[in-house]
Amino acid sequence: MAKRSAGILPYRRSTNELQVLLVHPGGPFWQNRDLGAWSIAKGEYGDDEQPEAAARREFVEETGWELKGALLPLGELRQRGGKLITAFGVEGDFDAGSLRSNMFEMEWPPRSRRMQFFPEIDRAGWFGLDMAREKLLVGQRPFLDRLVGICLKAGASSVQNN
Repeated sequence: MAKRSAGILPYRRSTNELQVLLVHPGGPFWQNRDLGAWSIAKGEYGDDEQPEAAARREFVEETGWELKGALLPLGELRQRGGKLITAFGVEGDFDAGSLRSNMFEMEWPPRSRRMQFFPEIDRAGWFGLDMAREKLLVGQRPFLDRLVGICLKAGASSVQNN
């Protein structure tokens, strides 16, 4: 059975565009990567947890921000490696500078036998849709289009691709 992840794509409306909050993975592998390296805040879950509950849990673990209110289902996507990601949207406004991510431990440098701690997420940022498409991992980009479609159906006529 393929691994499953669930995550949340926060959005806000600025004066003339829709912006989304993306997170950048921590650790040495991602340190110097930018375009195509950002993600929605997400994490794996097992058979004993529902996707929405997992998405909420992972969002708090990776950002330190508590979510209020209903989530908008953005559906599922299968990643190149086979992992199935379920995403939700939520309108909100978080101070990206107040990010507090959990930590993970790994051997670094490789084969050094030296264990180091790194933040799971090292930064977060708000991006307009065009920039978000460049920053976001390719396999997660369809979530942006789904979010825009939902916002347009809800009458958010100020949503633009800027």
